[in-house]
Amino acid sequence: MDQNIIDRINELYHKSKGPGLTEEEKNEQTRLRKEYISTIRKNMRGTLDNISFVNPDGSITKAKENK
Repeated sequence: MDQNIIDRINELYHKSKGPGLTEEEKNEQTRLRKEYISTIRKNMRGTLDNISFVNPDGSITKAKENK
């Protein structure tokens, strides 16, 4: 995720606590937050897909196979 997007999310948050946001800024904030959450979910899925479990019998099972 681009640091500029994170900075803009934070900027809009702080502005919402002060003078408030215009309708356009509220829509931008919602869109950016959804994009941020989507990116976090993709990264988490990628991490979880690479996890392997060692079973008591010594065999190895990839987490991705357990969906």
